[in-house]
Amino acid sequence: MRTIDLRGQTLTPAELLAAVPRANEALAAAHEAAAGIVAAVRDEGEPALRAQAARFDGVEEHAIRVPQAHIDEALGGLDAEVRAALDESIARVREGSAAQVPAPRTTDIAPGARVSQRWQPVARAGVYVPGGKAVYPSSVVMNVVPAQTAGVGSIALASPPQRAHGGRVHPTILAVAGLLGIDEVYAIGGAGAIGAFAHGVPGLGLAAVDVVTGPGNNFVAAAKRIVSATVGTDAEAGATEILIAADDTADARLIAYDLVSQAEHDEQAASVLVTTSPELARDVQQRLETIAPATRHSDRVQTALDGPQSAIVLVDDAETMERFSNAYGPEHLELHVADARAAAARYTNAGALFVGSATPVSLGDYLAGSNHVLPTGGQSRYGSGLGAYTFLRPQQVVEYDRAALESVTDRVVALANAEALPAHGEAVAARFS
Repeated sequence: MRTIDLRGQTLTPAELLAAVPRANEALAAAHEAAAGIVAAVRDEGEPALRAQAARFDGVEEHAIRVPQAHIDEALGGLDAEVRAALDESIARVREGSAAQVPAPRTTDIAPGARVSQRWQPVARAGVYVPGGKAVYPSSVVMNVVPAQTAGVGSIALASPPQRAHGGRVHPTILAVAGLLGIDEVYAIGGAGAIGAFAHGVPGLGLAAVDVVTGPGNNFVAAAKRIVSATVGTDAEAGATEILIAADDTADARLIAYDLVSQAEHDEQAASVLVTTSPELARDVQQRLETIAPATRHSDRVQTALDGPQSAIVLVDDAETMERFSNAYGPEHLELHVADARAAAARYTNAGALFVGSATPVSLGDYLAGSNHVLPTGGQSRYGSGLGAYTFLRPQQVVEYDRAALESVTDRVVALANAEALPAHGEAVAARFS
């Protein structure tokens, strides 16, 4: 991993942001490619999806709409130990998601004047589960459970067709869909799936959705941005990111393992360490030289660690470390610092915070009870991760009786006239003339 040395500099927020390691060229290329893929699906429908499956997945003449028999077969063949782990994950995520559903609230503004706040679920959601370099049954849980908790009545799932499985969606993903009662599943991958959800594919009986969610690579993230004017989306959860903020109390061995754990997702994965300790930085670098080659996906890991999006960043003090992290706005933030719980209050920009050495990102990927579909590319500075609230719309219900309306008529008329919109005031005054 390269080293970025920011010591001895007083950097503005803009300069800190410029110092953040990003793979900007890869993101720009992904956006251009995704635009063409989404447009083809919008204009051509099923033929475009089949051409994309042949090109990207090496699959032809497969069943795009997954038959129920395939789901039942996959669920019946699910390993008992994996099923037990999935059941536990489902229970924990369901409990965590339930806490994200706000209660309705009514406010009496004045006698006879009432404004109620309610949270309405969308009618239909499309959830995407990646399946390229790895298999993500956990992402089925992280997408579907919050949607169900929010009360979404219609949920469709898409995941890439697998050449190794005869063009079917990976059986473990199908099995989890079965566990959760999802029977509308499509063998569609990448940006094409996002386009299909947004625009619908009549030839497949795939109706357009109201909200599209789910993680993926940079092409999936770009596709979400492209369709965001047509449907609601969660954050652009693209290639994964981990930022570890550490001081001289941290364990270099654990940090190295955690950096590698996220680098194994994808060659574009970002693994970043920011630290006040040059000694820790050297120790982590040495540990990576041993740990990275020994892991199963060592080539992928090494490519990610050597990429422009990964780095070890040296800073002078804890305050600069916090400022750097908040400028970066990482998807995952681990705090390996003294009194990490107190420090967490000052790290305001992150998709999810993992506090202390006993709380690795891997826990959040599976069983923490939190959601692992999180914003990447700095979007945590203004966006949030996936939750039940992603599928809810706040609505205000306004109810005034005649006396309450009459009490404010003169003021409505005054404001309407001040804005040169007299018909607004006339519409109110007409009720008392």
